[in-house]
Amino acid sequence: MKIRWTLFSAMAGIALIALSCARSEKTEGDYPVQPVSFNQVNLEDNFWAPRVRLNAKLTVPYAFQQSEDTGRIKNFDVASGTEEGGFCSTYPFDDSDVYKIIEGAAYSLQTVPDPELDAYLDDLIARIAEAQEPDGYLYTNRTILGDSAHPWAGKKRWELVSDDSHELYNLGHLFEAAVAHYEATGKRTLLDVAIKAADLIVRDFGYGKCENYPGHQEVEIGLVKLYRVTGNQEYLDLAKFFLDVRGPGGEVYNQAHLKPVDQTDADGHAVRANYMFSAMADVAAMTGDKAYLAAIDRIWNNVVGKKLYITGGVGATGAGEAYGIDYQLPNMTAYCETCAAIANVFWNHRMFLLHEDAKYIDVLERTLYNGVVSGLGLSGDRFFYPNPLKSRGQHQRSAWFGCACCPSNLCRFIPSVPGYIYATKDNNLYVNLFVQSQTELELNGKPIKVSQVSIYPWEGHVELNIDPAEAGRFSLMVRIPGWTAEEPVPSDLYSFVDPAGEKVEILVNGKVARTSLKNGYAVITRSWKSGDKVEVNLPMEIRRIKAHELVEADKGQVAIQRGPLLYCLEWPDQEEKKALHLMIGEEPGFNYSFNPDLLNGVGMIKAAGYSLAATLEGTVDKNPATLVAIPYYAWANRGNGEMTVWIPEDQDAATPLPAPTIASRATVTVSPGCKGIPATVNDQMVPEKSSSDEHGHIHWWPKKASNEWVQYDFSETETVSSVEVFWFDDLDLDAGCRVPKYWKLKYRKGNNWYEVKPKGDYGTQRDQFNRLDFEPVATDGLRLEIRQPDNYSTGVQEWVVNK
Repeated sequence: MKIRWTLFSAMAGIALIALSCARSEKTEGDYPVQPVSFNQVNLEDNFWAPRVRLNAKLTVPYAFQQSEDTGRIKNFDVASGTEEGGFCSTYPFDDSDVYKIIEGAAYSLQTVPDPELDAYLDDLIARIAEAQEPDGYLYTNRTILGDSAHPWAGKKRWELVSDDSHELYNLGHLFEAAVAHYEATGKRTLLDVAIKAADLIVRDFGYGKCENYPGHQEVEIGLVKLYRVTGNQEYLDLAKFFLDVRGPGGEVYNQAHLKPVDQTDADGHAVRANYMFSAMADVAAMTGDKAYLAAIDRIWNNVVGKKLYITGGVGATGAGEAYGIDYQLPNMTAYCETCAAIANVFWNHRMFLLHEDAKYIDVLERTLYNGVVSGLGLSGDRFFYPNPLKSRGQHQRSAWFGCACCPSNLCRFIPSVPGYIYATKDNNLYVNLFVQSQTELELNGKPIKVSQVSIYPWEGHVELNIDPAEAGRFSLMVRIPGWTAEEPVPSDLYSFVDPAGEKVEILVNGKVARTSLKNGYAVITRSWKSGDKVEVNLPMEIRRIKAHELVEADKGQVAIQRGPLLYCLEWPDQEEKKALHLMIGEEPGFNYSFNPDLLNGVGMIKAAGYSLAATLEGTVDKNPATLVAIPYYAWANRGNGEMTVWIPEDQDAATPLPAPTIASRATVTVSPGCKGIPATVNDQMVPEKSSSDEHGHIHWWPKKASNEWVQYDFSETETVSSVEVFWFDDLDLDAGCRVPKYWKLKYRKGNNWYEVKPKGDYGTQRDQFNRLDFEPVATDGLRLEIRQPDNYSTGVQEWVVNK
């Protein structure tokens, strides 16, 4: 079925995912600070407004279409009996993707009505309602397959809910979507489905009933949102129960190793963790539970002080999609899942609403402009799941994923951005983000219009026009970003190399304002009247950043920041169409310009540096070069190639172009099904271990027990007498690649391949080069022929050829 509507091209609806409740006044037991809701903010800028429009016009319809094409939506029809068949998609959590896209679509309806989209949602919601079982259970995989459900689901309801069934995870996203749709349309169709499901889990879970906790946190957030709309205390109580019953003695992977209130560090799966921390903030705000508040304060300090990427991303390793140990922040293998960055925004916004401190918005802004928006390609229909900070070209955006949590999460997140701009408390109006926009709000029941004029993040001049309905005294709280002074992040994890040269300037009606500084906010308390204008000048200096000395991956390197944006070197902008061989100079002489024709309009930074190339004599040639940097979020929109955020300033940290050896000058080809960049096997980057992924490698996972090959083609005949092979083997990670069962080396003569005459054994040792000497041959090509083990795949890190 094709999606039949054309979404509006005007300003898309905007929702506050952080709380999702379209209220202007807080209720008893709530966050002390209240965000200004999405439907009170109109974006008019050239950075976020186009993204919100693109999300409405393209990304949401595209995601619905993908859900149709991959069987996610058909699952509801099969579950209801209106269509025949089995479970049509892959994972039991695929229902949640449909719910998230509905949530994003509902946000669009809240601002600009669209009858065709509204009708499509009516039809889809009716199909979902038909799939719900009579008692409220909604989980298409079990309804369709019964006892033959996915192994993650278990034989009975809730049996494996603490592991990977995702029954409660799906419902959490259903609850969020239902609240969004109800608030957008006033229709109870999906809300009634959600309430029926929520009432079921209230009956089934609790002390003395099923005491299993959710394996993937999310339902807690959804229950709190449902409580806000319905006022049903049982939903809030159940959200707290699901947190309280977690741990100890469970897995670190899903944060069940300790009680949440006893945890001090961020550990395990990063998305699950950040959803849990967000839920803990909700419960702390709604119930006044100080133990929850103390725990998330401790954990936040651990993340920001030891586990946060300079992009605002979190999650160091793909093994478990998890937080690493303290200061473990690799770049090439950084996971930094898009969903984890989105969840980091949720969590930090809640921390601000609890504590009224700008440091949380500093982290939010860094994540928003770098770690989140990088997950969505400029076309609106290409996505990143991990967001690495360094690449040899092995990373590329995908049209969709089998596990499609990130695209569907972006659908609902992008339109939420305006809900993070303003907030209020009593007689204080907070300006958190600098985005050209208009809003109407109330302070103590008195209406005020506020507008911003700015081309942020490209320039730092911001005009705030304050227009109260009647003159009155209140405090305007303007966030002063930490990056304008000496804090890239609110910890010692990163620091600026270059001291700030300019100061923030604030004017009121053309005169220097009298301000005080409180928790990172410039406080302007005065009697405001219609027509008052505040000008904020944020210095947009280009500054280098260095990491804490315990971050091994960043030693001898710097990152470049201007305003809230991190910059990177990407291959298309460099003279040699590579990026990893470049080194920044001691006096980079930064130059900034805005290019409206590149990547939908971006700032570009040029710096003096060097191009490095290894020589056959073992030295390194160092030639002057101009380095060209673009915003990190914009990379990987022009094809595959090298990229790096961290730029060497010490030669020891640099990666010179390879010396012109027989191997490095060869053209590399591989057998079909090979994964990775073939050129990594002759780049002279030698790993410390066979399992290393820092320099790139090739492999044939998930193929097993097959014959594979890697081939070097030489431009002229070469006489060679030995090779050295460094195998890829991830035994120590308990993953799927091992050294080969056996291998042969062949040389080309004419159109035929012949095995060399070896002088020793074909080695298969891990963590070292395996040298094979043979009788010299004159040839224009060599081929490694590899037999993969019976139950594993094989890979190659590096292959050297000697005369």
